[in-house]
Amino acid sequence: MSEKPQSKPDLVVPRSVAIIMDGNGRWARSRGLERIRGHEHGTTAVRETVEQCAELGVEALTLYAFSEENWRRPALEIKLLMALLKRFLVGERDNILRNGIRLVHAGRRERLPADVLAELDRSIEMSRDNTGMTLCLAIAYGGRAELTDAMRAIARRVQAGEVQPDEIDEAMVSRNLYHPELPHPDLLIRTANERRISNFLLWQISYAEIHITDVCWPDFRKQHLWAAFEDFGGRTRRFGAVVP
Repeated sequence: MSEKPQSKPDLVVPRSVAIIMDGNGRWARSRGLERIRGHEHGTTAVRETVEQCAELGVEALTLYAFSEENWRRPALEIKLLMALLKRFLVGERDNILRNGIRLVHAGRRERLPADVLAELDRSIEMSRDNTGMTLCLAIAYGGRAELTDAMRAIARRVQAGEVQPDEIDEAMVSRNLYHPELPHPDLLIRTANERRISNFLLWQISYAEIHITDVCWPDFRKQHLWAAFEDFGGRTRRFGAVVP
């Protein structure tokens, strides 16, 4: 655990946080707006959440920005989402650098449009030596896809004679995930009162505490993050063991 922050002394701050940012479309529809407007307003929630987590001492924050299943959405919506992602990467670059944040990506790079990938890589490279919080954007990401890619990497080593099947263990699987250096999430937050994991970090969240809020993502602010951390602080984490 990180030390309790001076600005909010009653919080227990998780080392690693993951968020499923849900409810953008619902937020927009409730206001008679197009779905993309909800995603646009959601960038404000991303900015405030990232800044708060960095300030409070979170070591790693993973945001579920675009799933493998999201490619099934209408072509126009995907085009608009990719354009919004590109604008976000460019627009938030100074903020990322100012806060000492290191940006990384989890997902299948080959699925992304070339212009989006170029801006993503530029932000990653510019922030590579930062020593503050790591912000992992899960884009074109799926938990099953990540495990499949890990199995393929291990299978290639078995085929090459570098690894024997009996040598494969949980540690080896972990080492072949997209970002094995990141601590597994202590806390998973999902907005919009949805109660699904949605193929997100299936390996990594095996013992994460889960916090559900009915707030749609565009309305998510620091007080909602604080409420999630307060909830987390009240949990007794057993990791499968019996705690006296």
